[in-house]
Amino acid sequence: MPIRLTALPFLIAVQLTPVADLQNPSVSRGHTLVEAACAACHAVGRFDASPLKSAPPLRDVHKRYPVENLAEALAEGLITGHPGKPEFQFDARDVDDIIDYLKSLEH
Repeated sequence: MPIRLTALPFLIAVQLTPVADLQNPSVSRGHTLVEAACAACHAVGRFDASPLKSAPPLRDVHKRYPVENLAEALAEGLITGHPGKPEFQFDARDVDDIIDYLKSLEH
């Protein structure tokens, strides 16, 4: 019985966090950037719900279009038509890291 109880936190962490992917420095940096810039409205993990119901989870972005297509928008400034969304502009390394993180959510 104690073995099962000690394994439970590990199993929960594996399900909630893309552990293997976060060991990649680029993916880890992308996760940090997305947490800081996007998590107020969007779900940024594999299973969480978006705080703003109308904001799609970032794990579903690849279902709409290839995440690589976001690179230019992230670099030049990401703006949408709805009020209240802050404008973001990222440097080239940040863009690559965010794209790597979004790709890690695809599997």
